[in-house]
Amino acid sequence: MKKLLFQKFISDTFKFFIIISLSIGLIVWVIQAVGFLDYVTEDGHGLIVYFSYTLLSFPKIIHRILPFVFFISLFYQINQYEMKNELVIFWTNGVKKIDFIKVIITYSMCILLIQIFLGGFISPFFQDKARSFIRNSNIDFFSSLIKEGKFIDTVSNLTIFVESKDERGNYKNIFLNDSLDGTPGERGSKSQMIYAKKGILIDNEDGRFFKLTNGRIVNNDRGKITNFTFETVDFNLSKYNSKTTTYPKTQEASSKDLFNCIYYDFIKEKDKFKARYLRCNDQSIKNIKQEFLKRFYKPFYLPLLALISSLLILRSKESINYDRFKIFLFILIFMFIVISEISLRYTATSLNGLFFFILFPFLSFISIYIFLKVKFNYKN
Repeated sequence: MKKLLFQKFISDTFKFFIIISLSIGLIVWVIQAVGFLDYVTEDGHGLIVYFSYTLLSFPKIIHRILPFVFFISLFYQINQYEMKNELVIFWTNGVKKIDFIKVIITYSMCILLIQIFLGGFISPFFQDKARSFIRNSNIDFFSSLIKEGKFIDTVSNLTIFVESKDERGNYKNIFLNDSLDGTPGERGSKSQMIYAKKGILIDNEDGRFFKLTNGRIVNNDRGKITNFTFETVDFNLSKYNSKTTTYPKTQEASSKDLFNCIYYDFIKEKDKFKARYLRCNDQSIKNIKQEFLKRFYKPFYLPLLALISSLLILRSKESINYDRFKIFLFILIFMFIVISEISLRYTATSLNGLFFFILFPFLSFISIYIFLKVKFNYKN
């Protein structure tokens, strides 16, 4: 009978956890998708890239909201069982309150493993795939980016203007300004301005080119001006990327790369670190350490949140201050979530901050558990 009661409680809690996760996740996803629409399409990327990018970001959203959703679902179910007198069934069937808490802790450990797997492997994988859609689409987004009668500076270090475009894809009166050293408009910079009467986008094995005819090139080499006319010239567009970040952020790097960077930093040999995109240097190591702890240690706060939620069984609904007690526990759990976020920010810069972040959940968990053991005195 006890086993069936525990199975029902865990089943109800997990079902509610899934429903809340998907509901809140979809709401957050829709809100972010609206922002991604401007973020992606303003850079000239198509709707396929936009849809793929937003869809692949969903695991990251679930990973971020999981601790809060876990606490809400567990807190809600314990309270519902109390309000419907279902907890009384547990106690009358010989279930000890400390055993009930042990089941909740076991359940939290299962969610902990899900959180580690989701944050350590699934979310970075899908985020890298999302970024790859942006990265791989950079070579063919010019045709949708260029608009008649508008100056386009979405491309890094390049400004494009075309007066008109016919149905065959031929452009007329084209202006290009290439900031060769990446410092457009600054005194002493290097740039190249090109004007052409006609042009067309072409592709070959070397990439994408703007084939320009009947025009003039003006080179500015740190104040030294030279210019010449041309009949035909191929302007290479393949070397340009959109201003959308095409290199993965630290949150999108694989856990293996994060660990290797931390290891090489520890042995003072960061120059041996090799990864396709992740940069391991003095400027990035702080964020890398924080991200690694966020993925593999922050989930250990979940059993603590579960234990605090289980304190609800200390009072019954008939208690005078039961509602106030619920509010107190809710605020307490929310404060622990905030503390975990704040302390994480100091882990890479302060040794004390690192020790606090590591020891705080364990010491708090042990203290509360010992209190409950004494409170129940191994009995209901």
